[in-house]
Amino acid sequence: MQIKRVILHYMKLQLKQPFTASFGTVTDKEFILVKIMDENGVIGWGESVAMVLPWYSEETVKGNWQMLKEHLIPMLIGTHLEDPSDVSTIFQKVRRNNMAKSALEGAVWDLFAKRKGVSLAQALGGTKKEVEVGISIGIEASIPKLLDVIHKNLDLGYKRIKVKIKPGWDLAVMEAIRNKFPNIQLMADANSAYTLAHSDLLQELDRFDLTMIEQPLAHDDIIDHSTLQKKLKTPICLDESIHSVEDARKAIELRSCKIINIKIGRVGGLTEAKRIHDLCKKQNVPVWCGGMMESGIGRAHNIAMTTLDNFIFPGDTAGSKNYWEEDIIDPEVTPHNGVITLLDKPGIGYEPNYEKIEKNSLYSEVFHA
Repeated sequence: MQIKRVILHYMKLQLKQPFTASFGTVTDKEFILVKIMDENGVIGWGESVAMVLPWYSEETVKGNWQMLKEHLIPMLIGTHLEDPSDVSTIFQKVRRNNMAKSALEGAVWDLFAKRKGVSLAQALGGTKKEVEVGISIGIEASIPKLLDVIHKNLDLGYKRIKVKIKPGWDLAVMEAIRNKFPNIQLMADANSAYTLAHSDLLQELDRFDLTMIEQPLAHDDIIDHSTLQKKLKTPICLDESIHSVEDARKAIELRSCKIINIKIGRVGGLTEAKRIHDLCKKQNVPVWCGGMMESGIGRAHNIAMTTLDNFIFPGDTAGSKNYWEEDIIDPEVTPHNGVITLLDKPGIGYEPNYEKIEKNSLYSEVFHA
């Protein structure tokens, strides 16, 4: 196949409510939507998950736009592809910029699955017909407010609750949650807010029977996490530290974690995500899929990926209504009692709503082979 046309949309969607983590608060989501077309007019869709500010990683939305426009699209457009995995080979000479790469590669995977007449899940080798999902809850104004938010989401059927923590918003928060909800699947996400100097405090989290604590230490660390994991009963899950299958291999060998969070954008696309999944399965390390407040396009890619069998824990793929007044796909992603049923349609399975895309697009650019 050949990519003959690429359209980039710079999008902005307003969040239904602000979302706060240890690195700051966001009230809306700016992102890049990628639409590609092959020589037969088949269309594929992808999404960049980079943020406006370089809080989660060094990448930004506007930086991704320039990387796509000036480097990645010229490298890909018009090139003959046998398989979507060829994209990662073509992009290999470009250092990092994983979220920009992933946006384009995801669109190629969608297009490839449609050409084959199979779902994206099937194209990736997924076998599940439905996936369990959890929800990520930000730092709230008070503990009673947080408990109320958790209660509402449990009533919606979400299978796992993830709560953001930071120094000063940790032990009392977890204790209050466990006192009110003693049996829920609960995890804490620190987004790199702690250091080894906090080891005694982090050891206190062991008494709350957490499923995992995600990325407690530095965003680029695997050494100190190994030291910390030896002190904790609670499994450490690495997120920001893992950008490739090589990072995952080293973290597993160093015993820096017992679980790995796979985010498609963070690792550079579905091809690398699948490689990490396969390595972790071989090493008996369970994985799960984290979220980046994606629109329905990116959310559909996450759903497809989590049909692979080593995705043991419910992902952060909450329903569209949790984030947006209206999503840009039809139908919207809607879990039922914490479970998403796969759509039996080619590609991502969800139809982009062109009217809503145009309404929420700040500007666009078209590239031809």
